[in-house]
Order: sequence, then C-alpha cells, then structure tokens
Amino acid sequence: MNARIVARTETGFTVQLEVPYHDSMLVAEDAIQDALNEAGVVATAEVLGRFDTDGKPITVGGTKLTSKGRLPKDYQTPYGVATVRRHVYQPSRGGATSCPLDRDARIVVSSTPRFAKQVAHKYAEFGSARVITDLAENHGREVARSYVQNVADAVAAVALARETDWEYELPRFEEPVATVTVGLDGTCMLMGKDTWREAMVGTLGFYNAAGERLHTVYTAATPEYGKLTFTERFDREVDRAKAACPAARYVGLADGAKDNWIYLGLITEVQVVDFYHVTQYLWSAAEALFLGTPAAAELRPWVEGWCHRLKHEPGAAAALIADLGARGAAPGRKRPPEAVEKALTYLSNQAKGGRLDYAALAALAIPIGSGVTEAACKVLVKQRLCGSGMKWKEPGAAAVLSVRCLTYTTERGSQFWGKIDRYGFPVAA
Repeated sequence: MNARIVARTETGFTVQLEVPYHDSMLVAEDAIQDALNEAGVVATAEVLGRFDTDGKPITVGGTKLTSKGRLPKDYQTPYGVATVRRHVYQPSRGGATSCPLDRDARIVVSSTPRFAKQVAHKYAEFGSARVITDLAENHGREVARSYVQNVADAVAAVALARETDWEYELPRFEEPVATVTVGLDGTCMLMGKDTWREAMVGTLGFYNAAGERLHTVYTAATPEYGKLTFTERFDREVDRAKAACPAARYVGLADGAKDNWIYLGLITEVQVVDFYHVTQYLWSAAEALFLGTPAAAELRPWVEGWCHRLKHEPGAAAALIADLGARGAAPGRKRPPEAVEKALTYLSNQAKGGRLDYAALAALAIPIGSGVTEAACKVLVKQRLCGSGMKWKEPGAAAVLSVRCLTYTTERGSQFWGKIDRYGFPVAA
C-alpha cells in the first residue's frame, strides 16, 4: 500500500500517497481512484481508532465489563476494508460482548455510517446485483451481495423502529404554505405465492398561495389487511404538517374509492376527486355516444368543452350530469350505453359528496389533480418493486419502501442520518 500516515498533530494527521503517471487518461483516473481509496482506508482506520477505549473496565447497564484485549475487525468503508484492532469487553462470568468503538463510531453491521448510507441509498434505487456493479464500477469497491442486503435491512430496521419517536422537521419555507394536499392511492405488487396485493402510498403536497408546490412528503406501506400500519404512519405525517402549518387549508385528493373518502373526510377540510379520473370517464362516455354516429366530429370538442366548464364554471358538474343523462336517454336508445351509465354513477356519487367543485378550488389556486400521488405510486413502488421477475416477502418490501421514502422526501434522509449520528444505531446488528 502506497498511502501512509506521515505526521500527526493534536488536530489532525497527514496522509501521503503516490499516484503513478499513465499514457491513458482513463487508466490514470483509475489509478487516482485506487490511490485515493488506499488513502481513505488508512485515514478511516486512524479515525476509527480514536473511538476506542484505553482498555480500562467499563460499566454497561450496571454490569462491569473488562477488556478481552484488542481484537482485529474488518470494517467496510467507502474506500475499502479497514482492519482495526479494538477493545472487546465481556463480563467476568462470560456472556454477551460489547465493543465501545462500534457503538460510538455508529457502526452499522460492519460498515462505517457513511458507507452504510451509500449502500442503503443505492439499494433503495435498484436491486443488490446492480448495487454491487455500481460500487465496483464507480467507486472501486467490491462487496458481497449478502452484505448489501444486510446493511439495507439494518438501516430499514432503524427507520421502522424509530418512526414513532424520531420527529422529522419540514423545510423552512420562504413563503407561507397556503394549501396542503393529502393524497392517497394504491398500486398492486407481486408478493409471495404469486399473489398480487395492494401497497398504499400517501403524499402531502405543500403549496403557496399561487398554487406552486414547495415540498412533498412521501409515505408508503407494503400490502396489509386493514391498512392499519399505513394509516398510523400517514396520520403521524399529517399531524406533523398541521403542527407546522396550522393556517393552511387541507385538501383531500383521491381517485374516487369510497375508503379513501372516509379516511380523508376525517383529516381534511375539503375533498376533491382527481380531475384526471373525471376526464377518463368523460372520454369513455363520449366515445360511446359519438363514435360511429354522424356527430363523431363533436366528440373532442364536447369533452374539452366540459373539462373547461368544470374548471371555470360554478355548478358545471350538475349541468354535465344532466347533459349526459339526456344524451344517454336520447330517442332510439333502449338504455344508455354502459360507459355512460358508469360515468353517470361515478359523477353523481362524487357530486353528492361535494367533490367536483373544481371552479371554486381553481379560483383559489388549489390543486385539483392527484398527479403527485399517482407519480409516487410509480416511483416508490412500481419502478423499484415491480421489475421483471420480482416477487417480494413483506420484510424485504418494507425495507425497500422505508428507505425509499426517506430518500425521496427532501431533507428527510439527511435528518435520519443526523439522528443516527446523534443517538447511535439503536437496532442490534
């Protein structure tokens, strides 16, 4: 190894390394990376040593422990494997051992915290095989697949174990939050025994008075019966938002499922059905009414006209329902087309619930679409958990989703690791 420590002071140390010249720039850059990794291993080993004890007896939980000596351990770091000799303690009568260095340096499994953060973040984005390739190709790090899985599971275990008592702060908004949208949706994923089940996703969108989105909080839970875990988790996020933004208007956004409205009705002042879902019903009904008729050219103008009226004209929903009903019952029809009946049922149910008042909301620059939540279903669940051949058990899926929500919610990941640094790693590795 070329890298070595050449000087130490009270405040730091100096590492010296030699980087060879090469005729190829690509080869030279690889050599630079290798040299920097060597220096990183040397530096990390030096820093880790400062978290060790002097070997004197310690007390843990009222029990006196004595050192068994300085035993070597390999630590995975962003730069390579650093082997460090550190004191390992045990009660005089035997039993479980304790390593103060691992505790105080916030070691995750056998990883330094920064490397654990890197691995968990990458695993949240793609499978372990790709993580291994990425680490090797882009960081010059070779690790086992089982190591990636173990680190990710350990990080997720902390996130899940501390989700009730670790408070996460919202960003400091430069302008007041006028509206918070509370969105719910579900999407299916393949679980064990070839069973497709629904995972739940929730979003909190924070908007200014002009309707511009300032921040989004993502929440997700693996498929479960009764959705209790998800609702408890989402309730905590809503409570945090209301504590931070008590003057904001809270608007529930969903696709029309009855269960969503029961839940959203308890926590939001206004509920609105996603405008895109309404347009889908309109298009289906219009195709049934106009296609194959002399009025086929009127199809698009009819749909676009009603979409415009719904957004800008008070009372447009009632007028649309009346128009659809009249067209569906036009002379020569024994009964309305099926698509028209479905649209009438859907629109009538939503209108009775007061969830189609788009004009009033649009005038206040309040979002009327659940695109943020729809996108969250795709990004959080579909892109990572529904790849070709993927089939999950609940613990594995929960691990991925928990870390994925941390990384996709701005500032949440850094707050999580800040708490690890402050409070330690609370789940036994």
